[in-house]
Amino acid sequence: MTEASPTKRALLAIQQLQAKLEALEAEKHQPIAIVGMGCRFPGADTPDDFWALLHAGKDAITEIPGDRWNLDQYYSPDPSVPGKMYTRHGGFVPHLYDFDAAFFRIAPREAASLDPQQRLLLEVSWEALEQAGIAPHCLMGQAVGVFVGICGIDYWHQLLQQDPNTIDAYLTTGNTHSTAAGRLSYLLGSTGPSMAIDAACASSLVAVHLACQSLRQRECDLAIVGGVNRILSPEMMVNFCKAKMLSATGRCHSFDASANGFVRSEGCGVVVLKRLDEALGDRNFVQAVILGSATNHDGRSSGLTVPNGLAQQAVIRQALRQSRLEPSQISYLEAHGTGTVLGDSIELEALGQVFGASGTDRAVNRPDPLWIGSVKPNIGHLEAASGIAGLIKVVLALQHQTLPPHLHLHQPNPQINWAQLPLKVPTAPHPLERGRAALPG
Repeated sequence: MTEASPTKRALLAIQQLQAKLEALEAEKHQPIAIVGMGCRFPGADTPDDFWALLHAGKDAITEIPGDRWNLDQYYSPDPSVPGKMYTRHGGFVPHLYDFDAAFFRIAPREAASLDPQQRLLLEVSWEALEQAGIAPHCLMGQAVGVFVGICGIDYWHQLLQQDPNTIDAYLTTGNTHSTAAGRLSYLLGSTGPSMAIDAACASSLVAVHLACQSLRQRECDLAIVGGVNRILSPEMMVNFCKAKMLSATGRCHSFDASANGFVRSEGCGVVVLKRLDEALGDRNFVQAVILGSATNHDGRSSGLTVPNGLAQQAVIRQALRQSRLEPSQISYLEAHGTGTVLGDSIELEALGQVFGASGTDRAVNRPDPLWIGSVKPNIGHLEAASGIAGLIKVVLALQHQTLPPHLHLHQPNPQINWAQLPLKVPTAPHPLERGRAALPG
């Protein structure tokens, strides 16, 4: 038997190492499939409802309902009045306290201490699994990850303001953010990663990012990912008014000259994720594919709540590299678009620098404009759930090959250099070119 020469053995070792390296690189960039979605947003109880609202250009903002607080007691049009809010509007999901506790095997006494955010999350997650064609009882003992964006603590504050003698054994488990995710894992009997993420209005998209990383690292084989927000108390609304963060008109005028703040809103959105090759092998209906994602922080800017344009450019470029896409391949971008003059102008300038030939990336050659929009004029700013609302909007637009109209854009923000930026906002339904990519911000 003839032995291979040292040169041939070295060559074989190099080839094996190269194959391993390529396999690791492929795993790192493995596409992630969205196989199910569920939502409860203002004016929409299902993804189909949500698309109908978006396509029709409807505004779901209303007056603050009476089951939250006495609006007249807290309202004043004068922003300087202590303890008052200058807005009467927001985005709300009805049936605040309706909950089928028995369906989720929760005792009535325990359900009374259960944060409405946890209740809504359980319902919408179940609906997302149903839409994916996945029987929840089949997930017992499976490596299913649960990633939840959640920030609000309104219900906990309400319970703590009561007589201490009324505190029961369920106060903490009903209201801590960790148990919002943990309760869903417990209900399903699943053993994958389970975590709550509080990254302010980035919470639910950071949850999506972490879920994709977890799937690629094979920590889980299925991921339930979402964000939830409920508005129950007036104090945060008063605080935001004192900081002059909210729109005095009660509408979000993203990218418009009249932009004067955002509109608080509530709701829940959930997506079910799998590795693409396994989703195809299991014959799941693939609704959209996530090629890559990235996250960072603004670092030092001109203020704690002021965005940093350079940091925004960096995270967009990182997401593009992870996705293995060129800027010219992106046809639509769902922006944050909070509806503040400063925030909108910083965000759109950052987009122009990445996607426009007149920016720092001068090699970009865009034969068509980059379409941009924001869901916030339709349903408000869902805070911890705002990112997942934008993601679901993008998935629906891809499915219907149509960009829904962007609302409340009458006079473009003059601080944005529209003439030099390759950006265009659809004010009527517009066909979305097949084969191009869309990016939720």
